[in-house]
Amino acid sequence: MGRHGEHPAREGVRVDLNLDRRRALVTGGTRGIGRAIVLALAGQGVDIVTCHRRDGDAAASLERELKETGVAHLVTQADLRREEEVARLAEQCRSALGGLDIIVNNAGATGRAPIERLPTDEWRRLLDTNLTAPFLVLHHCAPLLADGASVVNIGSGLAETGAPAQAHYAAAKAGLIGLTRSAARELGRRRVRVNAISCGLVDTDMAGLTEERRGMYAARAALGRVGEPEEIAGVVLFLVSDLASFVSGAVVPANGGA
Repeated sequence: MGRHGEHPAREGVRVDLNLDRRRALVTGGTRGIGRAIVLALAGQGVDIVTCHRRDGDAAASLERELKETGVAHLVTQADLRREEEVARLAEQCRSALGGLDIIVNNAGATGRAPIERLPTDEWRRLLDTNLTAPFLVLHHCAPLLADGASVVNIGSGLAETGAPAQAHYAAAKAGLIGLTRSAARELGRRRVRVNAISCGLVDTDMAGLTEERRGMYAARAALGRVGEPEEIAGVVLFLVSDLASFVSGAVVPANGGA
């Protein structure tokens, strides 16, 4: 913590991580954690392709911010639940960047419903978005990865703890851990590292934080608060940098000690 309890992540990461001119794909990059990751990478000189499912003000404002950084970038629309759109996204990465050094599987969805009232379509929606989509991205983009590249999957602590009315979300994030560890073993022969971040509660629109929920999490967390998107972005920067050159197949907790 900074002086007077300020969050140092809000001031941005200023350490030179030697990422200049590396090439990244960040899914779900226009809002919340994804947006923070995109801007943190751009701040390190990384050229970026990022995608979003719906056009809107968030995509337009991110485009403006990326122009100011001077990095090569593409903000494009893609529904990652559709394999043909993931294949098109991979081709856009090839055309715009020539290949990839970094993939961050961040796009996700959440929902709440007790198991006995959980519609099958809703189960499939969360599994498709949170687990099948990262698989499809790896499936289509693995050939673009340079030797020594890094993949980071954005997971959740609920993969280990579960939660009432979130069986579909927790199951998908648990599957993401298995995908992470298997991909790390498979791609390791090319020195490609694959890791996941087990996120705690982070202050984003998707989290839908009420003051009651914020307070409950703060009471359980060693740091006494919820996280900020920039703090997850900081862990991503570490994992994709050479500082983490011997880290692969890991699930790194970023949860404030909850």
